[in-house]
Amino acid sequence: MKHKRAKYHLGQIVRHRKHPFRGVVFDVDAMFSNSQDWYDAIPEDSRPEKDQPFYHLLAENDQSYYVAYVSEQNLVPDDTGEPVDHPDLPELFGDLRDGYYALQVQLN
Repeated sequence: MKHKRAKYHLGQIVRHRKHPFRGVVFDVDAMFSNSQDWYDAIPEDSRPEKDQPFYHLLAENDQSYYVAYVSEQNLVPDDTGEPVDHPDLPELFGDLRDGYYALQVQLN
């Protein structure tokens, strides 16, 4: 299986290509690494390929904050310059600068 280099980086703000939410990347899997049940819950005609990077996001929409797991093909950069208001952001990141949040913690 061929692995791609991740297009998005820790602290970067991205938005979903089809659904109305955006978030901050806080982890990246080189390929799908969630449960088969999670994958099977996606409608078959919308399921992304597993052999691409998947991103963990501190996500927000108009109604709530949550953690999202999204394939690279379904993300685009968020160029609005607007901050993300997710309440868990301060635990991992510092200030927003030039569209990126500065990482505040040491990761393995």
